[in-house]
Amino acid sequence: MKLPWLEPDTPLPPPELALKDPPGLLAAGADLSTARLNEAYRNGIFPWFSEGEPVLWWSTDPRMVLACDDFAPSHSLRKRLRRIAADAQRPWPSVQVRVDTCFAEVLRQCAAPRGGQAGTWILEPMQQVYRQWHAEGSAHSIETWIDGELAGGLYGISLGRMFFGESMFARATDASKIALAYLVRFLRRHGVAWIDCQQETRHLASLGARPVDRADFLAHVRRAVDAPGLPWRPGVLDAEGQLLPLPRASLLP
Repeated sequence: MKLPWLEPDTPLPPPELALKDPPGLLAAGADLSTARLNEAYRNGIFPWFSEGEPVLWWSTDPRMVLACDDFAPSHSLRKRLRRIAADAQRPWPSVQVRVDTCFAEVLRQCAAPRGGQAGTWILEPMQQVYRQWHAEGSAHSIETWIDGELAGGLYGISLGRMFFGESMFARATDASKIALAYLVRFLRRHGVAWIDCQQETRHLASLGARPVDRADFLAHVRRAVDAPGLPWRPGVLDAEGQLLPLPRASLLP
């Protein structure tokens, strides 16, 4: 089967038509706009390409998914989460998990090469469109702040009752996992069952993610994205998954 080439006005092909080799590759070309991304994500499709390549669109089978009820933090992380919850009662907690207070910086940190990588898949055109999608209300950052400094976090896309995880980063031990744990609590509180993880990795599997058949994934996504959206706003997440108002600006670093 020949890989379809998309023009800006060409709809994305059905995700079931993705190639077997390379596995999950669906189409190339088209534009990177928030309208195109909305079309893609609502159909279980995501962009992923490297410097010098056209935009490549993917729908993998199986698909890596973290069911919120299956999130499995390690024993040491559970202990740390309990300490963070207890510390939150103090006037100046050392660890705080915030939402949407520095999306562009979280995106920039996620895009930074790591682990000996020479480059990144989160190229500047990708960053630009996700910043726009954040401004439009669909892209969000979950941020772990330690002693007033951004220490780690993640960003992703929220459509209806579906969350699509994009990338994580950490400058301190467990910082990205803390953000994920608090995100899971927030999503569970609002009836979100699954986080799309896109790619299968041992790291995600260690936290409870598992591969599901594409047909099951697509059926779930197409139901979930049409449900009412979540109450996103800049704020602070507590240990129960409540999104609380930000403290006065003067109290934030």
